[in-house]
Amino acid sequence: MLMVWIKTAGILLTAAGAAGTGISMGLRYRDHLRLLEDLRKMITLLKGEILYANAPLEEAFAHAGERSSCVLSGMFTDMSKRIAERNGESFYEMWQEEVDRLDKEVPLSNEDRRQLKGLGQNLGYLDHAMQERTILLYLEQLDGEITYLREHLQEKNRLYTSLGIAAGLFLIIVMC
Repeated sequence: MLMVWIKTAGILLTAAGAAGTGISMGLRYRDHLRLLEDLRKMITLLKGEILYANAPLEEAFAHAGERSSCVLSGMFTDMSKRIAERNGESFYEMWQEEVDRLDKEVPLSNEDRRQLKGLGQNLGYLDHAMQERTILLYLEQLDGEITYLREHLQEKNRLYTSLGIAAGLFLIIVMC
């Protein structure tokens, strides 16, 4: 009788674990979307500081970082501090290092990180018109990614949950 209870508990735990993994993957997809939306707001704030407030990059990054509660706000304030130190590094080198320092738990894909690094390539040393075009190009890329993620959010959540449950059932069948 005890073996039946242990086997039943194993089956239930396997099913719950697999379903939980699928749900977790769906939540990570949603978190990715939210992070990109927050990043878009921060880049828009940065654009406003640079173009309309005519603030230098140091102040623009500081203000954008302070006005947001996003996970990436720390990167913006750290970037502001590094610009203030002026230790001989180019803006692009500093920007790349800050993007690379982002925690791997931050739900950005490799493509998102590559595009974010590309933003810093032309941002640090050009006139306002080129900076504006660089920011607008990045915002356009970001909007495309956000639109794609929004369109597929429900579909991906269902897919990940279903695959998790199916994997759990498969494991249960194999174990029995």
